Amino acid sequence: MERPTHAVRGDVLTFHDDPHGKGIDDCASFIPDALIVLSEGKIVEVGPASEVELADDIPVTRYRDAIILAGFVDCHVHYPQTQMIAAPMSSTNESAANGSAANGDRLIDWLNRYTFLTEQSFASYEHAREVAKVYLDECLRNGTTTASVFCTVHPESVEAFFDESHQRNMRNLAGKVLMDRNAPEELLDTPRTAYDQSKALIEKWHGRGRQLYCVTPRFAPTSSPEQLEAAGAVWGGHEGTYLQTHLSETKREIEWVRELFPNHSGYLDVYDQFGLLGPRSMLGHGIHLSEPELERLSESGGAIVHCPTSNLFLGSGLFSLPTALREDRPVRLGVGSDLGAGTSFSSLQTLNETYKVAQLNDYPIRALEAFYLATRGGARALYLEDTIGSVAPGMEGDLVVLDLHSTPIIRHRMKYCESLEEALFVQMIMGDDRAIRATYVAGTLAYDRDAQAEPFLHSR
Repeated sequence: MERPTHAVRGDVLTFHDDPHGKGIDDCASFIPDALIVLSEGKIVEVGPASEVELADDIPVTRYRDAIILAGFVDCHVHYPQTQMIAAPMSSTNESAANGSAANGDRLIDWLNRYTFLTEQSFASYEHAREVAKVYLDECLRNGTTTASVFCTVHPESVEAFFDESHQRNMRNLAGKVLMDRNAPEELLDTPRTAYDQSKALIEKWHGRGRQLYCVTPRFAPTSSPEQLEAAGAVWGGHEGTYLQTHLSETKREIEWVRELFPNHSGYLDVYDQFGLLGPRSMLGHGIHLSEPELERLSESGGAIVHCPTSNLFLGSGLFSLPTALREDRPVRLGVGSDLGAGTSFSSLQTLNETYKVAQLNDYPIRALEAFYLATRGGARALYLEDTIGSVAPGMEGDLVVLDLHSTPIIRHRMKYCESLEEALFVQMIMGDDRAIRATYVAGTLAYDRDAQAEPFLHSR
């Protein structure tokens, strides 16, 4: 075993399997008063503090009234939209008057009115890096240690994000958005530039430190067939890279795709036929999918990313967890904040809304299932479950310390909890960024809520 550098002590919860249909002992391990021993960014030993031997000179940080989990994984987010969270939706009359919803619904209206205008400023590296700093600080404040991130069409936006992420030694995925139609001229590229710029960014950033690259066509309506072909070629030509896009978020969007791609059997088939479906492809939303599409997703190894706060904010629809998780053809599934249509950086708040959407689909998701989705489930969606998502020897040391008494009312409510699952449920329904006591990145304390001065290590 490597010489330990330090250790973290407290109650630990970690998952080794999907809790869907299982009891806690079949899918997770809860270790009261555990030691997590860290060395060179990785976990080298986990076990009861009374059983783990540790030299006296190894520093130990102890957390009481808390649960230590693997860092949260956000599988779908737009960092440039940090500056436009909570942008109000226009009324139906306004949409009709300006014609912005002619080819879609509130989603398209919102993109035209806010998103596309906001993203034009990311041609500036300086502006992009300023926003990336704010975004990544908020990730750490909320216990998110890995995210799959949409940048903008500008390579500068990707460079700025990766520069800032690399400086913090975070394991993040990101990519340049590809769009060559149905968007403002200032945000359009071409099939050739989409290929060349993505290739150059892959060669510079994929696998550099803890950074990973995602080929990122925004969604089918904003890419021509020629550009989707180029996206498939650059993704297929670089082993180990990722693909992220949007899929079947709204019914009107699906109709638009049918009009733009009349020779395809459906929305998913567009991506499939252009080589954009398979392992390490992450498809945001997937609310309105047919059974054949779900079967194809399960067969292909692609993942759906459920984004409940965004879906509710835009009125896109209610994603059906039980349909996606059907045992005879399960689909890999993660959760995403989808900022800025999404309304919170907090994975706890994302799980809160996941629960409510599930309730509306007559599926009372348990707290164990929810926390699995935010940790190991998200890692599995990203094909990183052997790297992040669990608190176990050999895993990278990304950890979140969840304060079980973060507010007076939560402290009071916790007095009456009768089980671990009930305690977790209270946290995901009532908790927010205040519940994140500390965040560790690659074994190093990156955020300390209770620090006397600056809470972010990189700013000290």
